[in-house]
Amino acid sequence: MDRLIEDFLQDCGLRGMAKITVLHYGYCLKNFGFYLTSIGTDPLRVDKEDLRGFIEYLKLQGKSQKTIENYFSVLSTFYEFLVFEDQIATNPVLSVRKRYLRRYKDNNDGQTRKLISIEEMGKLINSTLDIRDKAVITLLAKTGIRRHELITLDLTDVDFVEQRIRLKPTAKRTNRTVFFDDEAAFILRRWLKIREGINKKGNSALFLNADGERLDRSGIYNLVVQAAERVGLHNSESKSLEDHFGPHCCRHWFVTHLIRAGMSRDFVKELRGDSRREAIDIYNHIDLKELKEAYLASMPLLGI
Repeated sequence: MDRLIEDFLQDCGLRGMAKITVLHYGYCLKNFGFYLTSIGTDPLRVDKEDLRGFIEYLKLQGKSQKTIENYFSVLSTFYEFLVFEDQIATNPVLSVRKRYLRRYKDNNDGQTRKLISIEEMGKLINSTLDIRDKAVITLLAKTGIRRHELITLDLTDVDFVEQRIRLKPTAKRTNRTVFFDDEAAFILRRWLKIREGINKKGNSALFLNADGERLDRSGIYNLVVQAAERVGLHNSESKSLEDHFGPHCCRHWFVTHLIRAGMSRDFVKELRGDSRREAIDIYNHIDLKELKEAYLASMPLLGI
């Protein structure tokens, strides 16, 4: 199993996946390998019974439904690699994933992602006294970047003169340049003064944890949810998506309020980093200066 995982992770690197993604894949597969060892199954002979057992195994570990879905996304990618390498004939994960991990929408408001007002976003950010946490939430809201895009940011990716950020390349994103306004710049500069004092290891990451290491996905999730809970915007006991507020809700807020402010959809799509799926989109060159001006004109002020 270890050899297969090693070959797969090397392949992920060749495909240009982010290091943090490769590390996450490795963690999931090692847990899967431990499970296979416990039941005495060869990874190349895994069947639907083994995979159903792995779902139960993860549930017994206290993993959430979303985490289990993420595990099986990794497993599907892993077994597609094994098919590509002619190690196995078919991907055994696909049918199990479709049957047991497919989400059924009930077509009601309970499946609507939570959207908060401009005033509520300001209240959310001001609810925390921790400058790092305040800077993280502000940047998520003011740029609309994804959680994994934020955690891979280095200090050198931020241009305070032009007030823009150059994101690391990912498969999901076309445009890698996003902007931030004066409010975000003020909070980021305050964080950098604190960061300088705690960065004893000389880490290049923009956001650090208490140990001076790069802040990870769970760290981002926890600080956003804790802030949302303080102001009554997150209810962990509810099964309704609309009662939960996590990092991705900041991206939802960003897009919605730019559109409400009158920004053109082409500009919003560019800032979101949407892939250009149609051939004509390749020729739709958007001027960054014009994009920045439109962003600054449309981004709401939060009073932070």
